[in-house]
Amino acid sequence: MGHKEKSKERKEKRLQEISLLRTIPYADHQRWWSKETIAVVTGGNRGIGFEISRQLADHGVTVILTSRDGSVGVESIKVLQEGGLQDVACHPLDVLDTSSISQFSDWLKENYGGLDILVNNAGVNFNFGSDNSVENAKLVIETNYFGTKHMIEAMIPLMKSSSAGGRIVNVSSRLGRLNGKRNRLENEELRKQLSDVDSLSEELIDGMVSTFLQQVEDGSWKSGGWPPTFTDYSVSKLAVNAYTRLMAKKLSERPDGEKIYINSYCPGWVKTALTGYAGSVTVEDGADSGVWLSLLPDQAITGKFFAERREINF
Repeated sequence: MGHKEKSKERKEKRLQEISLLRTIPYADHQRWWSKETIAVVTGGNRGIGFEISRQLADHGVTVILTSRDGSVGVESIKVLQEGGLQDVACHPLDVLDTSSISQFSDWLKENYGGLDILVNNAGVNFNFGSDNSVENAKLVIETNYFGTKHMIEAMIPLMKSSSAGGRIVNVSSRLGRLNGKRNRLENEELRKQLSDVDSLSEELIDGMVSTFLQQVEDGSWKSGGWPPTFTDYSVSKLAVNAYTRLMAKKLSERPDGEKIYINSYCPGWVKTALTGYAGSVTVEDGADSGVWLSLLPDQAITGKFFAERREINF
């Protein structure tokens, strides 16, 4: 059996283990949440976002599912309610539009007093199969990175104080790893800068995506040392992973009772619209690590990257 086959076998075995783990209910002493616990899931009307919403609601959390199209969100929560999940709501939200984020923030504060869990799932990808067009690079970066960043900035002030701490989970990708064997950032100097969490800054991350978009515009991106596969999507998730680590460091300075823990995870190549339904992972398995990170008892984990409930290197 070759390396590829062994790797595939290990992954399939791990996914089977996770499917079994999902059937084991949380013990009472592990459940820090209740139906008063509010979770916001962006892009929750379909795919991984919808499944994360469903699983969180099934665990007894009140879920606010957001979608760009409000009517689609209404239809999505009807499906959940018909499945017996009543503590669900929806609200229109376009993460590209700061006024939409502001309106959502005001509504959330007025109706729920804030939130406890934020799952940044909203994202786009325009390449399928072996495609690697950067025609939509600006939209990909603005949605996947800046949309996530702007939501975090808007939601942090609304995070409720609690001994358990607030939770932020960013849906990311292994394609955005700094040190993966494949699809890595080839610019060694930039990789070194992004690897050093002590000197990591918002200016560095924003500067990276700005440089990438400038090179896309002038046609020089192919010689820029960017990840060779799904380049625009990979750069957007590289930025999300770096921002996760940066925010973990900043948020760790908050006092007890106001802690916020932030992590990112890779759902895998899931059978959803984002992959053109060409993925190999079920939506249930793809959502699992996001739900698990949202509900971790005795949460002290922050600034980490996960896949299949295990930490992996950035």
